Amino acid sequence: MERSKAMSGLDSALKPRLKRRSTFEYVSWVVCILVGIGVLSSVATNPNFKWDVVAKYFTHESILRGLMLTIFLTVASMALGTFLGLGLAIMRASTIKPIAALAGVYITIFRGTPVLVQLIFWFNLSALYPNLSIGIPFTDIGTAIDTNALMGPITAALIGLTLNEAAYMAEIIRGGFSSVGKGQIEAADSLGMSGAMKMRKVIIPQAMPSIIPATGNQVIGMFKGTSLVSVLGVAELLQSAQLIYARTYETIPLLIVASLWYLVMTMLLSYPQSKLERKYSHTSARVPRKARKVTLTAPEGIAR
Repeated sequence: MERSKAMSGLDSALKPRLKRRSTFEYVSWVVCILVGIGVLSSVATNPNFKWDVVAKYFTHESILRGLMLTIFLTVASMALGTFLGLGLAIMRASTIKPIAALAGVYITIFRGTPVLVQLIFWFNLSALYPNLSIGIPFTDIGTAIDTNALMGPITAALIGLTLNEAAYMAEIIRGGFSSVGKGQIEAADSLGMSGAMKMRKVIIPQAMPSIIPATGNQVIGMFKGTSLVSVLGVAELLQSAQLIYARTYETIPLLIVASLWYLVMTMLLSYPQSKLERKYSHTSARVPRKARKVTLTAPEGIAR
């Protein structure tokens, strides 16, 4: 009898608590629905939006080419930025003061200046260094590279986005390193692990649950941030829309086309991000939809 009472008590404790809906909540739903219907009706019936033009250019060849270039810049900048950010995070966590200070200065500069300014700076790098020399120091062996020919719009966009993203990823990864318990590091030291092995086998795997969700947010931010490279003349999604409405003078419909593609891609990226956040979340406050039954192994109520 006592055992059955204990089991029923545990089952009731695991059940999610129901919150009684108030009158204010129902009224809020009605108001929100009415406002939403009003906004949608206004947008759908306003002829100035020119939805026929939006439908015409939504899958236009130049728009799709710009979308592909936007995706390329996002993937390439995130991959290179994450790799460089990992190196910066390791340098920042180094016990060698000059190395840690160098990484700190890099992060401070690239996080403290607008990414648009950085993009324009890299695009005009030839004003500072017309030629870059690559060779062996103190010898005549080397070659000169024309910076103006090398630093094209896409190259400048890729370099600017990568270097800026590396600074943010370095802080995200460093925060993940800080989440690893001190006892884990001491245990690795007691096993005689080298610094590289400790980083590879202990710190990085345990820091991933903190790093991955934040990285997902950076991917979405990077996808939208690629619109800034339009100032360099890179024919990404926004620039492709601008080139079209510069000819047709249909500014609003083309901006709607670009906005819809940004919205669609952001929603597509948000789904795997939510899955990763749910998988790697450390919080235990979330109540599961279906609670696992607890089996008692002893009359005293010890759960298995």
